[in-house]
Amino acid sequence: MNSFERRNKIVDMVNTQGSVLVLDLSNLFGISEVTIRADLRLLEEKGLLTRFHGGAARPGSNLTESDNQEVILEDRYQLASDPKKRIAKAAAALIKEGMTVILDSGSTTLLIAEELVNMNNITVITNSLPAAFALSDNKDITLVVCGGTVRHKTHSMHGTIAERSLQGICADLMFVGADGIDATNGITTFNEGYSISSVMAAAAHKVIAVLDASKFNRRGFNQVLPMAKIHCVMTDSEIAESDIAALTETGVELEIV
Repeated sequence: MNSFERRNKIVDMVNTQGSVLVLDLSNLFGISEVTIRADLRLLEEKGLLTRFHGGAARPGSNLTESDNQEVILEDRYQLASDPKKRIAKAAAALIKEGMTVILDSGSTTLLIAEELVNMNNITVITNSLPAAFALSDNKDITLVVCGGTVRHKTHSMHGTIAERSLQGICADLMFVGADGIDATNGITTFNEGYSISSVMAAAAHKVIAVLDASKFNRRGFNQVLPMAKIHCVMTDSEIAESDIAALTETGVELEIV
């Protein structure tokens, strides 16, 4: 079953049953929840259903009280009450037509990709399979996916082949997430083998770290990028004053959203 047939089936199920859940659809079609959410988002944009937290219903449905509560929660998420969502929206706003951007793998960079799905005339280079899938339906986006070895834990491409695919690339912006960050060590991770991030950074004019305030002063055992290679840190308003002061001393640009 291709994506067109799958989406038609989802619409049929919504019209027949009144509502569907992401988890049930994921199990039914044997694909990831990320893929299902992308399908639901596209169908909602076409006016074929209304999304709520964890699923979707007929457009204009009279939902139960509990469903209404979920819709409110989803609306709050869409309006960027969640720090990562706010950061992703602010990051996406920096991307203009004609730009080439690099998205490293991660949950916040995936949210950035989702914010870009309706943009035109941009080039996106990524090693993130979920981000690539989210952008793959838009023919007005030039999508470049790094080759290499799949890291199943993060659904991302790594290794020598992935790094070689970035040779000769000249991007306007790179967005990178983090397991942890501090003013001394820069971005660190609790995983091994993240050398592709430094290759991405070298290929971009400006490197922007996107991370919520909870990541400050968490220190992984592997360095992803030193502060010297980061031009801007974009985070939320929960950042501590001490962290603001420490970042300011490094000379890095700080954007709080």
